[in-house]
Amino acid sequence: MKMKTAAVLGAGAVGSYFIWGLQPKLGDDFWIIADGSRKERLERQGVTINGTTLYPRVKTPAESRGVDLLLVATKAGALPGALEDIAAAVGEHTAVMTLLNGVTSEELAGRRIGMEHMVHSMMKIASRRTAEGTAFDAEATPGLFYGEPASPVPTERMRAIEELLSGTGLHCQMRPDILTVMWEKFIYNVSANLPQAILGCGIGAYEDSLYAAEIVENLRKEAEAVARARGIRLPEGSDIGKRGSASKSARYSTLQDLDAGRHTEVDIFAGAVVEMGRELGIETPWCRFAWAAIHALEEKNDGKFNYD
Repeated sequence: MKMKTAAVLGAGAVGSYFIWGLQPKLGDDFWIIADGSRKERLERQGVTINGTTLYPRVKTPAESRGVDLLLVATKAGALPGALEDIAAAVGEHTAVMTLLNGVTSEELAGRRIGMEHMVHSMMKIASRRTAEGTAFDAEATPGLFYGEPASPVPTERMRAIEELLSGTGLHCQMRPDILTVMWEKFIYNVSANLPQAILGCGIGAYEDSLYAAEIVENLRKEAEAVARARGIRLPEGSDIGKRGSASKSARYSTLQDLDAGRHTEVDIFAGAVVEMGRELGIETPWCRFAWAAIHALEEKNDGKFNYD
């Protein structure tokens, strides 16, 4: 099995990382999937990454049908609306990675295109928007983690993906414990990303306030309980949710979204824990409060509570 072509759906922070890495190696065998005015804009303006503007090919979903590796890099909220584009691009042997936050995107896409196409994956990247485009530190970026949960040893498909991604500058790790890796990041997002968004402060509060630390701890316990009930193997004595940034002023993605007046991804974090907990018979009151509180803050940003 050999993979020769790859495409990205979504040219934001995560998509830009793969454009930066794959376009120079694959040339015309790599492209962005888009149609309509977005396709025209990308063809005209290109994509500016770390100060350099690249002009990869742009194909419609139908023109992309049968691509070997499809990297879905949309925002989580955009995934339901992208399912038909994904289905249009998927051929018999297409492997699909949904590089979104959370732990539910594989199931959502798999219900539409078949789980046999899905490769479980997770991204770790710190990027920033600039006036020109997207910027990231390529050397410091942990990058892509991927694997097939049902196989403890690399399959032929995993080896083909590894070969396709090699020599690109992308940081990639094939992991037999990919579900554990994904859930560790998910639990960290639930327990460390959300409390500071409610409090409106840097993560230093988790060290400096016993009350903030209690919120972190209880969100972590609920998410871990759901993970273990779903058969996810987590390390004993886990400190997930207690890991911190070097800077006490750091503001994670949910608070960044609120700061910018954007809606957040709280539904795929606390909302997902609440939904999975309901299915499993596990009480998740702390996650339900975080989910409701952050949605209320979104409504506040939207002007719903402007009573003057």
